Amino acid sequence: MDGTFLESKNPQEDTLYRYLHDNPDIMVVFNTGRNIELIYPLLAEMAIPNPTYIIGDVGASVLQHKDGVIEPVQPLQNDITNRWNRAVESISDLQHRLEELELQDQPQERRKSFYVTGDTIPYDLVDELKTRDCDVLHSNEIYLDILPKDTNKGSTLKALIEHLGVDKERVLVAGDTLNDLSMYQHGFKGVVLGNSEEPLKEAARGLDNAYYSDGHGTDGIYEALKYFGVIQKDLEQDLKKKEFGTSDLVMVYHRMPFQESRENGQFVRKKHASPNGILPTLLGFFNNKERGSWVAWTKAESRNPENFERHAIVDAEKYENLRVARVPLTQEDVRIFYEVFSKEAFWPMLHSFHEQASFDHEHWGHFLEINEIFAQEAAKEAAEGATVWIHDYNLWMVPQYLRQLRPDVKIAFYHHTPFPSADIFNMIPWRHDIISSLLQCDYVGFHIPIYVDHFVNTVRSNYKAEIVEKKEAAPRFKTYGCAIGVDRYGVELQTELNTVRLGAHPVGINCQYVAELASSDRIEKLSEQIREEIGEDCKLIVSIERTDYTKGPVDKLKAFEYFLEKHPEMQGKVTLFMVCTPPAKGMKIYEDIAQDIAYHVGLINGRYGSYKWTPIRYVNRMIPFEDVIAYYRAGDIGWVTPLRDGLNLVAKEYVMAQDASGSKGALILSEYAGAAVELHGAFLVNPYDKRDMSETIIQALNAPENERASRLNRMANIIRGYDVNAWGRDFLDSVQEADTVTVDKERPVAA
Repeated sequence: MDGTFLESKNPQEDTLYRYLHDNPDIMVVFNTGRNIELIYPLLAEMAIPNPTYIIGDVGASVLQHKDGVIEPVQPLQNDITNRWNRAVESISDLQHRLEELELQDQPQERRKSFYVTGDTIPYDLVDELKTRDCDVLHSNEIYLDILPKDTNKGSTLKALIEHLGVDKERVLVAGDTLNDLSMYQHGFKGVVLGNSEEPLKEAARGLDNAYYSDGHGTDGIYEALKYFGVIQKDLEQDLKKKEFGTSDLVMVYHRMPFQESRENGQFVRKKHASPNGILPTLLGFFNNKERGSWVAWTKAESRNPENFERHAIVDAEKYENLRVARVPLTQEDVRIFYEVFSKEAFWPMLHSFHEQASFDHEHWGHFLEINEIFAQEAAKEAAEGATVWIHDYNLWMVPQYLRQLRPDVKIAFYHHTPFPSADIFNMIPWRHDIISSLLQCDYVGFHIPIYVDHFVNTVRSNYKAEIVEKKEAAPRFKTYGCAIGVDRYGVELQTELNTVRLGAHPVGINCQYVAELASSDRIEKLSEQIREEIGEDCKLIVSIERTDYTKGPVDKLKAFEYFLEKHPEMQGKVTLFMVCTPPAKGMKIYEDIAQDIAYHVGLINGRYGSYKWTPIRYVNRMIPFEDVIAYYRAGDIGWVTPLRDGLNLVAKEYVMAQDASGSKGALILSEYAGAAVELHGAFLVNPYDKRDMSETIIQALNAPENERASRLNRMANIIRGYDVNAWGRDFLDSVQEADTVTVDKERPVAA
């Protein structure tokens, strides 16, 4: 398995893998020196054909793999265990000698495996062990395995074949190290690979059942299958006939670049209501002459509607070479895939609210179906060698499917949410599948360094992986003194199958657009009206967010109540303007939060308000973006305190609206918002601590004007220097620099 089934110049486009995927009547058995703990993560690799049986630990483990469940094959496993118990007893007096050897750094079952090289080879000990009730195997001149009597790869394979009643002549084996010799010695025909160690080549040279290949690894196995007459035609010929799309850049996003609605029986397309999102920036990459596609869903009566308009033009004048590839999904598809499963299973986990998560295996199957549809559509659109840019967690599995369909494309993935720590992410039942899919990418981007760090740790907790390169987080990002700061983070991660580049790219905003709005006459007048309504001597705190438990709206209200209680002198002098835009209908968990918010608003206003002063002005509806900018401009404090947030663009919009209007407001920002590590100058606060929130409000209100101005100016310069256009360019430049690198198989790995 190690140097045979995993060794390939490019595992994603491996001919052997494709052949075995296309021929499910061929049974695959892994026969390896690895322990099941090291094999298990690879079983989630969709590119690698899954084995029906696994012989591990150099023959000491024999397991069946079916429907994701792994269990011992009995009575074979018990027989090996009994032999091992006798072996342990027979070598007990040599334990002190064995402790002097270097134990292999991997889990071991029913065997003892050591590293021995050069002068460290204890020949006298090896000779003594061979007289005991055990088997001793010395391979590749670096591995020493002590195994149960009559236990090796060949003997266990023979026992398994007899147990299954399979004709021995229908078995082909492959090997490249001396511990594979036993398979040929037990009479199985097979291939000795071209890159096998010399002792194996010499030992097997006189065996009639061994074929010597020119190719290495999987190439050699594929060569042998043709030699033994299993393969009738070459898959390479089919690959040459593959038709490619015409797009050099394919954007895969759940949202259309325009809004679709049906009016009088006709589809009508309009620009999105909010022009300050990332959609205009992503569209900007299609201004050049290169052809591009945007893959997104649209609601339809079925997944295969009649007379369906698969392609649509976005804007023939501005984006003459861009077309949208519309993916038809039913209302039920969207409900299960996005509104229910993505929001109930993954959204809570990504934001570290694992107690809110709900896992449904049937919904996971539906999630896979939708992701495969997106991958198929992207594969149709992409030109040879194109870049496919996939967005966010609800398309996690697209890279896995796309890599199988189009091994030639460069796959980039951007995470718009937080990425949680490994202990949280690993609670997801399908973690291996998700991580396996993301490892098919050439480049994966996140907002801030700690999310990259969390991803790296998650991969390493599930896979054998090495951090090839690290990068300093400072000075661009905060390190110490911030709850989600790190000093260094990995930017290149190497697994046994490929190498993936990683990066931190916090999304920016359209600074020019916000500045133009904030300085316009209309917004200036509206801002003045807001100030008049609040009162000349009253300070205005602005809080604008979605109705979502991750934003911590109830925690904010409790903190504001605590503030009014502990600082009675501020009663009548501070007003909180709180906007919580409503959730989509039918999402009960958010409806419950909306009721909780309304309850606390009423409680606080009833307790502290008067006919002259309302402590909280609460809005539970969508308000126009222009009006939002007016409130940003009018606010003395922008209060942005999510319990967890990927980045938070509200914080950046508030700063730029203040900067454009010449105001000197203060930004109170949660330590757990991604923007906290980017915006040097914000008043950071712990959103879980109402006392800290209360005292930080006082600190921000009482801060000298020159301090507020200095903080605001510093943040504005940061935001301008890395606006949404810079974010997009930086990400794509990083993608173009990333190349899939084949793992160096010359490194010694455990036999």
